Amino acid sequence: MSKYENTLFEQGHISNHILKNRYIVAPMTRVSSEEDGTPNERVHQYYKRFAAGGFSTVITEGVYPDTEYSQGYDYQGGLATAKHKEAWKPIVKDVQKHGAKMIAQLMHAGGQSQGNYYKETSVAPSLFQPPGDKVSVYGGEGAFPTAEELSREGIDQVKQGFVQSSLLAQEAGFDGIELHAANGYLLDQFLSESINVREDEYGGSLENRLRMLLETIHEVRKAIGTNMILGIRISQLKATDPDYRWSGGEEDAKIIFSALGASEVDYIHISDDDAATPGFGENTMTMTEAAQKYGNVPVIACGSLADPDKAAALIENNIADFTAIARQALANPDTPIRVQKGLPLDKFDKEKIMLPKAYVKDFELDQEPTGQK
Repeated sequence: MSKYENTLFEQGHISNHILKNRYIVAPMTRVSSEEDGTPNERVHQYYKRFAAGGFSTVITEGVYPDTEYSQGYDYQGGLATAKHKEAWKPIVKDVQKHGAKMIAQLMHAGGQSQGNYYKETSVAPSLFQPPGDKVSVYGGEGAFPTAEELSREGIDQVKQGFVQSSLLAQEAGFDGIELHAANGYLLDQFLSESINVREDEYGGSLENRLRMLLETIHEVRKAIGTNMILGIRISQLKATDPDYRWSGGEEDAKIIFSALGASEVDYIHISDDDAATPGFGENTMTMTEAAQKYGNVPVIACGSLADPDKAAALIENNIADFTAIARQALANPDTPIRVQKGLPLDKFDKEKIMLPKAYVKDFELDQEPTGQK
């Protein structure tokens, strides 16, 4: 018996769904789909591998929800058309066949878009140019252009895009939806006082800046009903500004997580550099602790949790309900099987693994996971 039977390998619940263990694959940008966002066989095998490797849940990379301004990267997967939906169906079915849940993370890049099949310009809550350069590993180069401010009509179109994409996900057979409100993408841009300087009801106070997130949650839940999982991913840091922190610290966290916990979400997923370090300065709570204290829904911790002892401690101490891993999952798509059997874990090789297409192409996809027959 594994020493983690009562932590990492205990069944867990999110809403009315039973997850076979506490290991979840975190969403990771892969830019490995076709040019029009249609997932291909490379993408299929990539996700199937995690399910065969023992994870209870696989969350997709951020997929764009509409054919307007939401796409963030060239060759990013989409869930915005009937063609996208049909291509996701066999992937979802294969993941579920291995006993895993599959959740579609819906991501509107907003002003952090560096590649869009449909549009030449980008949008944000206010005029906005991200402070960092485009991400080179995902095909970007140089500075971001300045995004245009969304009109009220544009805000309604964005929300409707999330709704329509959620319905496509439901038709494709996904078990749930995760709204990406982290890492500097559009929903996070609305939350950020340094980006959102609107003077209407979507800007100004923190409660106003939360409005877009809460309205999107409500509209998506109304569309998909209560059987599908609905979660949200939150962070302070941004892909183009890793040092960004909420100005109000723990007080902001209390307001944000309390509002999310009172909404229709089934879980809160934290994105952080390190899930076990203080989130708001020395001797403060971690982001995960704050979400657990104020959110009143299951919490998924993510950030430097490759060490099973570290991940298990969060669950044992009731700081988190689930642990999501990214880089460790790339290095070991069969992490749960290895951990449960006490087998060694391969080290993360950034030079190989952070090249999405190359990694998936070179990986021995037909090889059974360690310990599997």
